[in-house]
Amino acid sequence: MPELVTTRCRLVPITLDAVEAVLRHDRAAAEAAIGAAFPDAWPNDDLVARAFPVSLDAIRADPDVRLWGDSMVLVRDEPRVVGSIVFHGFPPDGIAEVAYGIEDSSRRQGLAAEATLACVEWALGQPGIRAVQATTFPWHEASLGVIRRLGMAAAGTRTHDVLGELLVFERRR
Repeated sequence: MPELVTTRCRLVPITLDAVEAVLRHDRAAAEAAIGAAFPDAWPNDDLVARAFPVSLDAIRADPDVRLWGDSMVLVRDEPRVVGSIVFHGFPPDGIAEVAYGIEDSSRRQGLAAEATLACVEWALGQPGIRAVQATTFPWHEASLGVIRRLGMAAAGTRTHDVLGELLVFERRR
């Protein structure tokens, strides 16, 4: 994925070097790999568990597939990370799944919607991609607001073994 720029954000691709540094909890190396300062609380165990559900070996085996479309969200004119957008790898079935997160002090400013929209539009322009989906909890109003701004339509529900029922939304080409 190329670096994308929006009105207020810069989306910097996540590299294997950045992932390895985050998984080692090596803040300095992660910041050097991304070229920006991380939020004070990053990296931490919760971030690692949510952002990297697959093993490092799987990422190393095929970083172009596993890290497809993944990016750090930076403030456009500052070298400061405020969040991330991930796609859970290149989808062989043509239906990508996007996930997003913004650090606490930067929430409720529209950055998640702005950055995620740029990534969704990029993904929908890639060969072989027919749709992009997002999932969230029925009660998660902030996430539902982001999804509405992405132009996604309800596509059903999915049951997660640990999280329970998730709503599924989709945007097609």
